[in-house]
Amino acid sequence: MSNGATDLAHTVKAMRPMLPAKDFAVSTRFYTELGFRPETLAHGLVEMHMGPYSFILQNYYVPQWADNFVMHMRVADVRPWWDRIVALDLASRYGVKTAAPKLEDWGGLVAVLIDPCGVLWKIIQIPARQET
Repeated sequence: MSNGATDLAHTVKAMRPMLPAKDFAVSTRFYTELGFRPETLAHGLVEMHMGPYSFILQNYYVPQWADNFVMHMRVADVRPWWDRIVALDLASRYGVKTAAPKLEDWGGLVAVLIDPCGVLWKIIQIPARQET
């Protein structure tokens, strides 16, 4: 028995989460320095691109939302991401929190970055044998 949802999959062109920004200019600069390419969509809306992937940064902030928002980014190799975070000195320049890559119990290597408004990024490298 189908609810019809599988019939819609071929129509999807993108799914982009919308992230909050406490200070829109600071967050835009933060993500641009990290390596995303900004594309202004409208006043207070910027799509941040990285290759075929993107998210929308919006000039909207609710503390409880930002503090509970998690971006899960799976990468082939977490090391270049961590090296970039360290080289940019994001922690001291933006007052953000970071955590070096750590091997988790489930086998993934995870680096942590919390953006200027509190959004948690988990940058995850999954060993080849576990990839799905």
